[in-house]
Amino acid sequence: MSVKPVKRWLSFVQEHATIYDDDLVPGSKILAIGDAEQSHVNVAHPEEVFYEYLSRIANHLRVLRSSDRPLRMLHLGAGALTLARWASAVYPASTHVAVDIERELLDFVLTQLPLPTNCKLTPLVADARSVLAEELAEEKFDVIILDIFSGPEAPEHLTTPEYYAELKNSLTTDGLLFVNVGDDPPLRFTKTQVAAAQSAFDFVMLSSTPEMFTQRYPGNLILTASNQRISEELIQQCQAAGPYPAETRAGLDLDRFSKP
Repeated sequence: MSVKPVKRWLSFVQEHATIYDDDLVPGSKILAIGDAEQSHVNVAHPEEVFYEYLSRIANHLRVLRSSDRPLRMLHLGAGALTLARWASAVYPASTHVAVDIERELLDFVLTQLPLPTNCKLTPLVADARSVLAEELAEEKFDVIILDIFSGPEAPEHLTTPEYYAELKNSLTTDGLLFVNVGDDPPLRFTKTQVAAAQSAFDFVMLSSTPEMFTQRYPGNLILTASNQRISEELIQQCQAAGPYPAETRAGLDLDRFSKP
């Protein structure tokens, strides 16, 4: 039996956040802000990630980091904390910091969708850039996930080369940055983010479905950046990990795609 949706007013965006049952996936919940779905959580099985772009991040991380050691993870843009929940199952004993500028959202999500008991998470209400220089100035993370913006309407201060340099400085030596980039044809915003990341990081990879690389469709692409180069073998493993169909571009292939 479905449970009645619950709502909370968000003062920053001036819209309601709503959590309701996903009738297609038993035991799952959807978080929407306004009329737009934002997050999906399988409460019964947090190791299962439903949204394609989040699944792509999760699969990349499993390829690039062994699950035999816990991770220190920073989530910029909290949503329903889907990947923090997932990591509590896949990378036990990991610790998390979740940052969101929506003061009411974190409390709403944590109240209505409690975290697994083994998920060690610190919530922070802050701007995703200023938090790196203020509350988290002394912190280093193994993984940073930036999941805030979509297309050219993204907050400008979160899209600059300087911001990517600050993200790099908040990572450990072998740390990984994942950025969810939503965009529309001809993917001009994606190309600016690739260039910004390349200005700061030694390695940048872009992943999505093959149709997204035709630059004729709207959708999500995952930007992966690292302070250390990732081998061609691991790049291919990331592509093979799915979800399918999948395509990854790095090096010269990414340079050719990113040309104006």
